[in-house]
Amino acid sequence: MSDPTYPAFPILTFFAAVLVLIPLPWHLQSLNAGTCLFMIWTAIACINLGINSIIWHSNAIDWAPVWCDILAVAVAIPAASFCINRRLYMIATIQTVSITRAERHRAVIIDLLIGIGIPLLQVVMQYVVSGHRYDIFEDIGCYPFTYNVTLAYPLSVVWPIVIGLASAVYCVLTLRAFSKRRAQFSEFLSSKTSLSPNRYFRLMALATTELLCTTPISLYGMILNLTASHVHPWISWEDTHSNYSKVAQYPALLWRMDRSSVIGFEMTRWAPFACALVFFAFFGFADEARRNYRQALSAIAKLLRIRTFYSWRSAPSKVESLPSFVASPLPPYTPSPSKNRLLQSESGIACIRNLQVRFVCSRKHSRNSFDIIFSHFYIITA
Repeated sequence: MSDPTYPAFPILTFFAAVLVLIPLPWHLQSLNAGTCLFMIWTAIACINLGINSIIWHSNAIDWAPVWCDILAVAVAIPAASFCINRRLYMIATIQTVSITRAERHRAVIIDLLIGIGIPLLQVVMQYVVSGHRYDIFEDIGCYPFTYNVTLAYPLSVVWPIVIGLASAVYCVLTLRAFSKRRAQFSEFLSSKTSLSPNRYFRLMALATTELLCTTPISLYGMILNLTASHVHPWISWEDTHSNYSKVAQYPALLWRMDRSSVIGFEMTRWAPFACALVFFAFFGFADEARRNYRQALSAIAKLLRIRTFYSWRSAPSKVESLPSFVASPLPPYTPSPSKNRLLQSESGIACIRNLQVRFVCSRKHSRNSFDIIFSHFYIITA
């Protein structure tokens, strides 16, 4: 059975990986580690799933054993969302308007420990309850195998749910603190150049959206594991890893027969794509994004020596000077109030004659001189 989403799925996931990384440079400048980790982990997940769909399209052969052993994004995106909610709560409950450089660095280190340390720790915990290396599903790719034992739930299955619930608690506390300390909160945001109120609420909306999407998916997977198959008791390390080198391979005709498996796989692999689109919708069209787009466009145009629309708008107007063979610019003429504006005075007639002489002499030299002097003629006679 052919995959109906191929080749649309790999194309869309690669495109989403590029989109979610576009705002990365200016978020790095603000030292927002949680947001940067969210972008990086989402891009890695999209690239991983897109490559899997290409390698294992219409086959379930173990082409890349090392690639399948590197899987650490199961809780990475929820952990990054947790970092964002935690930072928003710290800002909403801050006691002083200004923070020191040491406090900023300490906050970045804590976010990195959470956003990178938790996924790596989950990989180690996953190895404890892995019955064999991994499974390969046709048209989907390789997935880690978790032996359905009682110990698997606290060590692996419930991690995304626990992280999501902790993020929900921070989200509620942030809203509560904001409602109580709105004046001090606004004063703090106005004193910070890297985090505007607009960006703050967009971060809150992003974290809340991620929470509402990924936590139900994880909860659905846990309920499916509890009800669709028997939960075995944990016996020993040797019993769980007795056949660890095994790689199970499932053709699409087999796993697509189970409706719950189809729902679970499709929800899991489309979730990072949705996270990338939601992130770009919140931050890809913001004021700082448009400003950076203009700067990047101007830099590329400058490199290619092309003037863009923004450079034409911002370029100062220049008054072209007369060519060197013209002796001097014409003197300004102000008609007398008692005279007619048709320059019927002798000085006006002499000025026009002088202009005509210069025009005749100049057109022999350059077309530009014709334009410049002709413009002066209209200025005098207008």
